[in-house]
Amino acid sequence: MTLQYKIPQSVLVVIYTPDHEVLLIRRVEADAAAPAFWQSVTGAKDTEGEPWAVTAAREVWEETGIDCRPGGMCAQGLDDWGLENIYAIYPRWLHRYAAGVTHNVERVFGLSVPGRMEVRLSPAEHTDWCWLPMAEAADLCFSPSNAEAILQLMHRGRVNASGVDA
Repeated sequence: MTLQYKIPQSVLVVIYTPDHEVLLIRRVEADAAAPAFWQSVTGAKDTEGEPWAVTAAREVWEETGIDCRPGGMCAQGLDDWGLENIYAIYPRWLHRYAAGVTHNVERVFGLSVPGRMEVRLSPAEHTDWCWLPMAEAADLCFSPSNAEAILQLMHRGRVNASGVDA
Protein backbone atom coordinates (compact mmCIF):
# COMPACT_ATOMS: atom_id res chain seq x y z
CA MET A 1 0.00 0.00 0.00
CA THR A 2 1.40 3.41 -1.01
CA LEU A 3 0.77 6.37 1.26
CA GLN A 4 -0.36 9.57 -0.46
CA TYR A 5 1.31 12.53 1.19
CA LYS A 6 0.14 16.12 0.92
CA ILE A 7 2.02 18.30 -1.52
CA PRO A 8 3.63 21.20 0.40
CA GLN A 9 2.06 23.74 -1.94
CA SER A 10 -1.27 25.22 -0.93
CA VAL A 11 -3.62 28.13 -1.52
CA LEU A 12 -5.16 30.64 0.85
CA VAL A 13 -8.34 32.25 -0.52
CA VAL A 14 -9.79 35.28 1.27
CA ILE A 15 -13.47 35.54 0.31
CA TYR A 16 -14.95 39.02 0.74
CA THR A 17 -17.97 41.17 -0.13
CA PRO A 18 -18.29 44.73 -1.50
CA ASP A 19 -19.32 45.69 2.06
CA HIS A 20 -15.84 44.63 3.22
CA GLU A 21 -16.94 41.52 5.07
CA VAL A 22 -14.79 38.39 5.07
CA LEU A 23 -15.94 34.78 5.23
CA LEU A 24 -14.25 32.65 7.89
CA ILE A 25 -14.76 28.93 8.42
CA ARG A 26 -13.99 26.93 11.55
CA ARG A 27 -11.84 23.82 11.15
CA VAL A 28 -12.82 20.51 12.67
CA GLU A 29 -10.62 20.04 15.72
CA ALA A 30 -9.95 16.56 17.12
CA ASP A 31 -8.78 18.02 20.43
CA ALA A 32 -11.85 19.46 22.18
CA ALA A 33 -9.59 21.48 24.50
CA ALA A 34 -7.85 23.23 21.59
CA PRO A 35 -8.85 26.79 20.73
CA ALA A 36 -11.17 27.43 17.79
CA PHE A 37 -9.26 27.42 14.50
CA TRP A 38 -10.94 30.02 12.26
CA GLN A 39 -9.55 30.56 8.78
CA SER A 40 -10.19 31.48 5.19
CA VAL A 41 -10.35 28.72 2.57
CA THR A 42 -7.10 26.76 2.35
CA GLY A 43 -6.00 23.60 0.63
CA ALA A 44 -3.15 21.78 -1.04
CA LYS A 45 -2.58 21.07 -4.70
CA ASP A 46 -3.73 17.64 -5.87
CA THR A 47 -0.65 17.36 -8.11
CA GLU A 48 2.52 19.43 -8.31
CA GLY A 49 1.59 20.57 -11.81
CA GLU A 50 -1.91 21.69 -10.88
CA PRO A 51 -2.25 25.44 -11.62
CA TRP A 52 -2.67 27.63 -8.53
CA ALA A 53 -6.01 29.04 -9.78
CA VAL A 54 -7.40 25.54 -10.33
CA THR A 55 -6.45 24.59 -6.77
CA ALA A 56 -8.02 27.80 -5.42
CA ALA A 57 -11.32 27.33 -7.28
CA ARG A 58 -11.52 23.64 -6.33
CA GLU A 59 -10.88 24.32 -2.65
CA VAL A 60 -13.44 27.15 -2.52
CA TRP A 61 -16.03 24.84 -4.10
CA GLU A 62 -15.20 21.87 -1.84
CA GLU A 63 -15.09 23.89 1.40
CA THR A 64 -17.90 26.41 0.87
CA GLY A 65 -20.03 25.47 -2.13
CA ILE A 66 -19.24 28.87 -3.69
CA ASP A 67 -18.54 28.31 -7.38
CA CYS A 68 -15.60 30.29 -8.75
CA ARG A 69 -14.53 27.54 -11.13
CA PRO A 70 -14.42 28.53 -14.83
CA GLY A 71 -18.00 29.33 -15.85
CA GLY A 72 -19.15 29.49 -12.21
CA MET A 73 -21.22 32.35 -10.84
CA CYS A 74 -18.23 33.89 -9.03
CA ALA A 75 -15.45 32.97 -11.49
CA GLN A 76 -14.75 36.60 -12.39
CA GLY A 77 -14.09 37.44 -8.72
CA LEU A 78 -11.11 35.09 -8.25
CA ASP A 79 -7.88 37.09 -8.15
CA ASP A 80 -4.36 35.66 -7.84
CA TRP A 81 -2.48 38.24 -5.78
CA GLY A 82 0.89 36.87 -6.88
CA LEU A 83 1.96 36.57 -3.24
CA GLU A 84 3.50 33.48 -1.69
CA ASN A 85 4.16 32.76 1.95
CA ILE A 86 6.63 30.11 3.05
CA TYR A 87 6.06 28.85 6.55
CA ALA A 88 7.02 25.97 8.81
CA ILE A 89 4.35 23.29 8.93
CA TYR A 90 2.87 22.97 12.43
CA PRO A 91 4.39 19.87 14.10
CA ARG A 92 0.92 18.38 14.69
CA TRP A 93 0.42 18.17 10.90
CA LEU A 94 3.87 17.02 9.77
CA HIS A 95 2.68 13.39 9.52
CA ARG A 96 0.58 14.40 6.49
CA TYR A 97 3.74 15.16 4.49
CA ALA A 98 6.60 13.02 3.21
CA ALA A 99 9.59 12.52 5.51
CA GLY A 100 11.81 15.58 5.66
CA VAL A 101 9.16 18.05 4.47
CA THR A 102 9.01 20.87 7.02
CA HIS A 103 7.81 23.92 5.06
CA ASN A 104 4.85 24.80 2.86
CA VAL A 105 4.48 27.34 0.06
CA GLU A 106 1.11 29.12 0.27
CA ARG A 107 -0.21 31.13 -2.71
CA VAL A 108 -2.65 33.92 -1.79
CA PHE A 109 -5.88 34.66 -3.67
CA GLY A 110 -8.82 36.95 -3.10
CA LEU A 111 -12.37 36.10 -4.11
CA SER A 112 -14.81 38.97 -4.43
CA VAL A 113 -18.43 37.79 -4.13
CA PRO A 114 -21.52 39.96 -4.72
CA GLY A 115 -22.62 39.85 -1.07
CA ARG A 116 -23.02 37.52 1.89
CA MET A 117 -23.70 34.06 0.54
CA GLU A 118 -24.97 30.91 2.17
CA VAL A 119 -22.16 28.44 2.67
CA ARG A 120 -22.23 24.65 2.31
CA LEU A 121 -19.50 23.30 4.56
CA SER A 122 -17.67 20.02 4.17
CA PRO A 123 -18.51 18.47 7.58
CA ALA A 124 -15.30 16.44 7.57
CA GLU A 125 -13.29 19.69 7.45
CA HIS A 126 -15.33 22.51 9.02
CA THR A 127 -18.01 23.00 11.67
CA ASP A 128 -19.16 26.61 11.32
CA TRP A 129 -18.90 29.76 9.21
CA CYS A 130 -19.42 33.49 9.63
CA TRP A 131 -19.13 36.80 7.77
CA LEU A 132 -17.19 39.45 9.70
CA PRO A 133 -15.80 42.95 9.11
CA MET A 134 -12.22 42.68 7.89
CA ALA A 135 -10.50 43.80 11.10
CA GLU A 136 -12.55 41.35 13.22
CA ALA A 137 -11.86 38.55 10.77
CA ALA A 138 -8.11 39.24 10.86
CA ASP A 139 -8.18 39.20 14.68
CA LEU A 140 -10.03 35.87 14.78
CA CYS A 141 -7.73 33.99 12.38
CA PHE A 142 -5.46 31.39 13.93
CA SER A 143 -2.90 31.64 11.14
CA PRO A 144 -0.68 34.75 11.00
CA SER A 145 -0.44 34.51 7.19
CA ASN A 146 -4.24 34.43 6.96
CA ALA A 147 -4.59 37.49 9.20
CA GLU A 148 -1.95 39.29 7.13
CA ALA A 149 -3.78 38.46 3.88
CA ILE A 150 -6.97 40.01 5.26
CA LEU A 151 -5.00 43.10 6.30
CA GLN A 152 -3.52 43.21 2.77
CA LEU A 153 -7.08 43.15 1.44
CA MET A 154 -7.84 46.26 3.47
CA HIS A 155 -4.93 48.03 1.75
CA ARG A 156 -5.87 46.69 -1.68
CA GLY A 157 -9.43 47.91 -1.27
CA ARG A 158 -8.42 51.20 0.35
CA VAL A 159 -10.59 50.59 3.39
CA ASN A 160 -9.72 51.26 7.00
CA ALA A 161 -9.52 48.69 9.79
CA SER A 162 -13.22 49.05 10.63
CA GLY A 163 -14.10 48.13 7.05
CA VAL A 164 -15.22 51.63 6.00
CA ASP A 165 -14.15 53.16 2.68
CA ALA A 166 -11.18 55.47 3.21
